[in-house]
Amino acid sequence: QVQLVESGGGLVQAGGSLRLSCTASRSTFSNYYMGWFRQAPGKEREFVAAIVWSGDNTYYTDAVKGRFTISRDSAKRTVFLQMNSLKPEDTAVYYCAATSRTWAPYSATGSYVYWGPGTQVSVSS
Repeated sequence: QVQLVESGGGLVQAGGSLRLSCTASRSTFSNYYMGWFRQAPGKEREFVAAIVWSGDNTYYTDAVKGRFTISRDSAKRTVFLQMNSLKPEDTAVYYCAATSRTWAPYSATGSYVYWGPGTQVSVSS
């Protein structure tokens, strides 16, 4: 079992920045994808970004490319999502997820096994 806990959400004005953190309960994540997803009210959960734990490959949805950056600190068992130039449409609950199913699509919610409880991000106009 892996437990994930997100932190760093909050309320920010449009154009501002936030950094989300996701800390895992275990340290062995070789060959894992770590992903960030978000879900706005009345909408389906959608992919935001992913990183291969043991490598440097990163992936982003088009809506956040150039604004968001995913990274990890292996020693701290933590994945980060740096969010810059935030827009009101970025408002959502953000979830951290992990999976060893690296053969599965990294952008699909069904590919991920472990999920955090989520953290709210609200961007005012």
